[in-house]
Amino acid sequence: MRRHLPIAVVLAGIVAAPLVLPEYYVTLLNYVGLAGIVTLGLVLLTGIAGLTSFGQAAFVGLGAYATAVTTTVYGGTPWLGLAAGLALTGLVTLFLGFITLRLSEHYLPLGTIAWGIAIYFVFGNLEILGKNSGIADIPPLSLFGRPVEGAGQMYVVIWGIALGALLAARNLLDSRLGRAIRALRGHTTMAASLGIDTGRLKIVVFVYAALLASLSGWLYAHFLRYVSPSPFAINGGIDYLFMTVIGGAGQVWGGFAGAAILTLLREWLKDLLPRLFGHDGNYEIVVFGLLVIVLLQRTREGLLPCLARFVPTPRRSARPTHAEPLPRRQQPAAGEPLLEVDQVSKQFGALAAVNGLSFDIRAGEIVGLIGPNGAGKSTMFNLITGVLAPSSGQIRFRGHRLEAMRSREIARLGIARTFQHPSLLTELGALENAALGAYLRGSAGFVAASLRLERAEEAGLLGEAGRQLERVGLGAFMHDTAGSLPLGSQRILEIARALCADPFLLLLDEPAAGLRHFEKVALAGVLRSLREAGVTVLLVEHDMDFVMGLVDRLVVMNFGQKLAEGTPAVIRVEPAVVEAYLGGVR
Repeated sequence: MRRHLPIAVVLAGIVAAPLVLPEYYVTLLNYVGLAGIVTLGLVLLTGIAGLTSFGQAAFVGLGAYATAVTTTVYGGTPWLGLAAGLALTGLVTLFLGFITLRLSEHYLPLGTIAWGIAIYFVFGNLEILGKNSGIADIPPLSLFGRPVEGAGQMYVVIWGIALGALLAARNLLDSRLGRAIRALRGHTTMAASLGIDTGRLKIVVFVYAALLASLSGWLYAHFLRYVSPSPFAINGGIDYLFMTVIGGAGQVWGGFAGAAILTLLREWLKDLLPRLFGHDGNYEIVVFGLLVIVLLQRTREGLLPCLARFVPTPRRSARPTHAEPLPRRQQPAAGEPLLEVDQVSKQFGALAAVNGLSFDIRAGEIVGLIGPNGAGKSTMFNLITGVLAPSSGQIRFRGHRLEAMRSREIARLGIARTFQHPSLLTELGALENAALGAYLRGSAGFVAASLRLERAEEAGLLGEAGRQLERVGLGAFMHDTAGSLPLGSQRILEIARALCADPFLLLLDEPAAGLRHFEKVALAGVLRSLREAGVTVLLVEHDMDFVMGLVDRLVVMNFGQKLAEGTPAVIRVEPAVVEAYLGGVR
């Protein structure tokens, strides 16, 4: 109950504001609501997905100008103007998304600045848009045949839509798609290995954020009943991004908190500073800039996450138990050919990381891929999972050629993997991280997730995650954040995530690294139980005691080539292996 008290207080304040505040402050709160809708999109796009955009003000302008032209030039209704604005914004952002989202690092925000400036100049130079003079006499909104006029009436509409959009975004993030969106920030290789189409998802989030901005522009146009280019310049885009960062880019309420701080503080400084200095001037810009710098230094994650530390968060004690188990794949018969690597090579310039390697794996085996550091083992993993494309040779999995496939396509065939360095969403709990592995076992889209219509599917995914965590011995830690777990437990968590995909073939990259002796014994037991259940395992590992007592066969690599292959008993006494890898110790 105490956890939800701050939200209840804020909601009560929002409801009571137009009843107790003067019209001037109600108008300011309308501006806060309009900006909050835009920053909500930026929370998803920048704070969660990690895609920085300075151009959201241009999308606000598209929504505003579309409804202004529809209602004043063509005599349409404001609701037709809303449809026109959303359609136009959707088409423009699809085009810009395909171009811009291919960029990375600092090129992406620079690209958003470029098209933001371009769209702003379009607003100021088209005759139908009134050029720099803009469009006046925009009709008011109407609800049930009655016009919505005045700050108080528009307050109800603006904040009703704002809170509805906030609830939808919160629902979205608390879903299978929300976990996938979080994985876009610095974990695209991991996300693709789980079957997530990262390129498509980036574009969808980009369009989602733009449509929210366009919705805000529609409200803005019918609130002021006048639009001109100046509010939609690149400065406006920078303001929206500032609001998001100041409030807390990682939380849906953060954008609204930042919008309130920026809007109200700016107006307060405009009134206060001229009185202090004795004459007019834009002093608020300087003072506001200094305050923002101090705020970001003290609360780098934003003001809201900083305040949230003082709100107790109860720890849940159990996994969901009310869901039906997810359907499982029929594992192939023991001994059936599963993976065939045929004369595969991978060149990086003059360096041959893998050179003519051949081996095969049959269903029901645990096969070890070993060799000295730099032998090419992790490169071979990346070739099998589509992270890299081979320079020559063939990789076949159950009759499918993998060389030209992408990671997400290979994941759909039933191959799951872990990574040499754990790739986890450290701010989420172990349960949510494991559930990410079951992404392909769900199908709910953005609309269903936003409206919370996929709760049965979500319960099934979380239930599967809980079962796999208990299977690998992490059941007691399923609600601990992944970042708080020790390294060894993080590696085990990755295995649970991979198992949630219900794979035919499980690729483990150094799973025992960082584990204590009893944890290694437990892990070996888990892997043996997987073999008994029909799951095939290929693992890279440097702990020879762990490997020799576990695997059915070993493939030894050295300088990218196969040095030897056979059972642990054979490999242990192979002279070439002893010399190259085991250091002469038998």
